[in-house]
Amino acid sequence: MNLAIATNGVLEGWLTAGLSHPLLLPGIIVLGTFILEDATTILVGVWAATGSIAPEVALISLYAGIVLGDFGLYAFGRLASLPGFGDRLARHDRLLPLRAWLENRLVLTTFIVRFLPGLRLPTYTATGFFGMPFRRFALTVMLASSIWTTALFAAAYGFGTATADLLGAWRWPVGLIPVVVLLLLGRRGQRPLGADAGS
Repeated sequence: MNLAIATNGVLEGWLTAGLSHPLLLPGIIVLGTFILEDATTILVGVWAATGSIAPEVALISLYAGIVLGDFGLYAFGRLASLPGFGDRLARHDRLLPLRAWLENRLVLTTFIVRFLPGLRLPTYTATGFFGMPFRRFALTVMLASSIWTTALFAAAYGFGTATADLLGAWRWPVGLIPVVVLLLLGRRGQRPLGADAGS
């Protein structure tokens, strides 16, 4: 909980600094998505509602950062499976069922995981690790990201607009609530994965 609030404080500080340098703000948003993409999307949505940044610029920056981050997870997994690293592990008999399952449900899994915070990192990394077709992965990620990011941004933008007069400066503490909830859901979603790995 404290870590979530501290991390969001860092993101908010970055965005505030970016407002003083509008040319750097898109890059700061992209970097923010590498840390916590959902939190950055919500914070940027509320910022956009104040008129501090054009919604179009905010959304394009969010799309770019999130998609690049997902591609990076795939690339990290691919790198880990190269000869001399984890190539033998990727072909291990115990992992064949997982690999086959992912091969048969690549598009569906990639799409659904976008809407499940906490599962993106292990799933997208595994996609690269097992050498799934990048083109199918990339197209699915871009479609799912556009839907999820647009919806989350729109909700945050609507919240920022609706509460501008009602909550004033309290919009930020209240706006942190869904961010913290998403983080807690993500941590909860990772527990079964850790339990399976340890068994």
